[in-house]
Amino acid sequence: MPRIHDLSVNGARVEVDVDAETPLLMVLRDDLNLTGSKIGCGEGMCGACTVLIDGEPIRSCITPVAVAAGKAVLTIEGIAMNGQLHPLQQAFLEVGAFQCGYCTPGMIMSGIALLAKYREPSEAEIIAFMQGNICRCGAYRRIIRAIQQAATTLSRAATWGAVR
Repeated sequence: MPRIHDLSVNGARVEVDVDAETPLLMVLRDDLNLTGSKIGCGEGMCGACTVLIDGEPIRSCITPVAVAAGKAVLTIEGIAMNGQLHPLQQAFLEVGAFQCGYCTPGMIMSGIALLAKYREPSEAEIIAFMQGNICRCGAYRRIIRAIQQAATTLSRAATWGAVR
């Protein structure tokens, strides 16, 4: 079986020695100790494991690590800058856009991808883009508000304009 030895995760080159077909989520959690991405359904349906590969949201539970080879992987652990929360993380806190918090990392990562595509997303665009992320607690209204708040913050802050 082919093996993967190098990855780029959160802006750093990391060395691993894993089977190329191993789910990226397991490599992140077990080999790199990045446990922010959650194990949910294991079938790519709930979005709890969402990370970004080259800026695109993917379900890391069903994505072989080989897909990430030679690409930039960004996890929830890598989005704060200079000790400051990403504006979407901050908005989630301010709006209380979570209850149990299990879906939050995946929601935030999908939200970051959304905000990179739509500078001022409408509520309908947010709902459509976030369809693959499930919140069992039902905090959807607050999640939408947090994304809208972060969009406003990002539009005012040049340093966050180009979301990592």
